[in-house]
Amino acid sequence: MTVYFIGAGPGDPELITVKGQRLIHSCPVIIYAGSLVPAAVLEGHRAETVINSAELHLGQIIELMRTAHANGQDVARVHSGDPGLYGAIGEQIRHLRELGIPFQIIPGVTAVAASAALLECELTLPDIAQSVILTRYGDTSPMPPGESLGSLASHQATLAIHLGVKHLARIVEELRPHYGSDCPIAVVHRATWPDQDWVLGSLDDIVQRVQAKGFRRTALILVGRVLGSDTFSESALYRAGHAHLYRP
Repeated sequence: MTVYFIGAGPGDPELITVKGQRLIHSCPVIIYAGSLVPAAVLEGHRAETVINSAELHLGQIIELMRTAHANGQDVARVHSGDPGLYGAIGEQIRHLRELGIPFQIIPGVTAVAASAALLECELTLPDIAQSVILTRYGDTSPMPPGESLGSLASHQATLAIHLGVKHLARIVEELRPHYGSDCPIAVVHRATWPDQDWVLGSLDDIVQRVQAKGFRRTALILVGRVLGSDTFSESALYRAGHAHLYRP
């Protein structure tokens, strides 16, 4: 018996790994984050038990896993995006280890990757940015020391901010000294869902643009010069005359 933490991807039911889909179809118990995972992801399952974890607290979820373990039933624990990022799996894993219940993590497509695809951009460009910082700006827990938005922004890397759209005006003020008012910024609402939408602007006008759209939750903020630049060096990988293992 194994508990499988499965990344269901950002919303599009086709953006799940073959392995993740196979496990959803084969596990007799499914516990899924119904507030973030579309029902279409579960299509084709043959599970005896399907439970929406949005209605449960941690203790109840662990009890379901403990019962499945006692019955010798594999569990598909389905999370949105990639479970290793803001998936709240760490606390579940801690309990499973204490109970001696085996588990595996099945990666998934992140909202960051989905948003970059929608914006038709590469988040790392030569001469512009070679680093991507993923962070959050929520109210539920404080940021650890050294992870304030200003300190992260000081690197001027491409920045992906989760859970921050309702604080957008405050975020812009913290970013402006580091990126400049003309820096491109995008806000992507429900990437890959049927009602997906996004807006691209600058730190100078993004607040007004997002207000016009009416985005209030379930949106990802992307910041950085990679969003608005077509002036950058070509990568060494495909450059004529650059030798490597496969192209001597």
